[in-house]
Amino acid sequence: MKTRTWLLLLFALLVLSLGGGMLLLTAGPEASRAEIRSDGIVIATVDLRVDQEFTVTTAWGGENVVTVRSGAIAVTEANCPDHYCMHRGFCKSGGSIVCLPNKLVISFLGESDVDFAA
Repeated sequence: MKTRTWLLLLFALLVLSLGGGMLLLTAGPEASRAEIRSDGIVIATVDLRVDQEFTVTTAWGGENVVTVRSGAIAVTEANCPDHYCMHRGFCKSGGSIVCLPNKLVISFLGESDVDFAA
C-alpha cells in the first residue's frame, strides 16, 4: 500500500479512538433523586431539583448537615472525626456519599428526564 493510504487509515483510526474515548469519559445521566439512609434505615428521599438543607442526627450524637443545591447534594458539615464525607463535595450522580462514623449513606436514584440511552 502507498504511504498516503496508510496515513489516511491511521488518521481515521485516531479519530475513531478519540471519539470513543470522549464517549467513555463523559458522565452518565444525572440523578433526579437521592435516598438518605442512617444506620441502614431510609430517613428521606430528596428531590435534587429542589434546593434544601437539613440535619441528620443519630441516636448516639452523630450529626451531618446535608445540602441540596443546583441539582447536586453534599454533606456540608459533620461532627465525625475524619470528615471524608465532606471532602466528596457536591455530587449529581455516581457513587454514594458515605459517612462511616455516623453510619450515613446517600445514594442516587433515577435519571433525569432520560427515556432511553443507547
